Amino acid sequence: MRAFFLGVLPATAFVLSLSGCVLGPEHRPPELAGMPAAFKHEAGWRALGATPVATGGDWWASYGDDTLNALLADLERDNPGLAQAEARLRQAQAALRATRAGFAPEIGASASSTRSGSDAGAGNSHDFSLSVSWLPDLWGRVRREAEAGQAEQQASAADLAALRLSLQASLAQQYIRLRVLDRQHELLVGTEAAYARSLTLTTNQYDAGMAARADVVQAESQLESVRAQILELVDQRARAEHAVAVLAGQPPSVFAVTVEERLPALPAVPAGLPAELLARRPDLVVAERRVAAANARIGVAQSAWLPDLSLGLSGGYRSEAFRDWFEAPNRVWALGPSLAAVLFDGGARSAALERARATHDEAAAAWREAVLTALRETEDALARLRALETRVAQQGRVVELAAENERLVTNRYRAGLVSFLEVAVAQNATLTARRAELDIVRDRLEASVELVAALGGGWQAPAN
Repeated sequence: MRAFFLGVLPATAFVLSLSGCVLGPEHRPPELAGMPAAFKHEAGWRALGATPVATGGDWWASYGDDTLNALLADLERDNPGLAQAEARLRQAQAALRATRAGFAPEIGASASSTRSGSDAGAGNSHDFSLSVSWLPDLWGRVRREAEAGQAEQQASAADLAALRLSLQASLAQQYIRLRVLDRQHELLVGTEAAYARSLTLTTNQYDAGMAARADVVQAESQLESVRAQILELVDQRARAEHAVAVLAGQPPSVFAVTVEERLPALPAVPAGLPAELLARRPDLVVAERRVAAANARIGVAQSAWLPDLSLGLSGGYRSEAFRDWFEAPNRVWALGPSLAAVLFDGGARSAALERARATHDEAAAAWREAVLTALRETEDALARLRALETRVAQQGRVVELAAENERLVTNRYRAGLVSFLEVAVAQNATLTARRAELDIVRDRLEASVELVAALGGGWQAPAN
């Protein structure tokens, strides 16, 4: 027995000294050649407002809308899509714990009681044993698997953050559309009242012989057209409200957003460089962590070429009677290493290694594509905000001119100098200009949400 230990222990110590080896390339975060130092359209949005977008997870606070804040809190708590992503994250965490269990030895116990016999006689056998087995991580296979599992777990966390940001942005944009629809409804209701007064005026002038019947028909047609637009807005608002309800995790039938005159504030988004963008966008963290996981699996595939060594120790008692179970002569034990290696596999290991390398190359290309997409989305949002900032001032001037023209034409009509057709044209031009102005307000708010989402919403990747 002593000679056995003297022979086994040096070999075991040598094997353990090899367990520091780790096969496979070390992961280095991928880099994109030609990364710009600044955004092309960055100068167009620095002065959009006085309040910067909040850093951290509550970016929506910069819009200064309590209802929006409450709805996003409902989304965080009740949205089923987020619940699914959180469950996937827990799956990844459990898988990582299962992989790390490979570092520890496995301990087992067994007990049995049998009676067997032959023509020569019968006897009892009572066995109890305790075993310990350990597969040393000689070539770093378990470490690479744990590295891949950790990267996947981090990717799942970033996936959850990316989905949360996407849902938050969708809810904010739907809410903005709903609020603008309320303003447009208010505009149309006021226009309906004005058109009703015009119809009364035209009818009175017709009764006095100062206007033709065609003017009365024109005024009635204009009034009914506005009423039809109001009904259309009611339908659009209902659908926008239903979309907000589902995103907030609520049944549309029991959900309602009260009408408010005030629109969310337009925040100013602080300048950010592309290098900062890469750390703030969770979808880019997902892509980079997929590269890290694929890189670790190259080492796993390489370790398949080398033999596995397992160390085992077992001991117990065997006796024909329970009363003699724990007596010294009935003890049994076994100790020793075992080495196993695949000598021929028909090229399966080569194919697995080639596949792992190709998967890594695919993940790296996907990361580069994700970075370019992120830069494009940011530039698109910046360019849109810049264009809309110019358009809102121009459209304000259009509204002023249309209102002035409507006032002048109405006065001429009252004096009997023009037909009601000119009044109708002027009134419709004013209504169209005011609705276009509200559309630009909506587009600016939506574009600001797009920019916040493109910059990652203030989300920060956890330390690796």
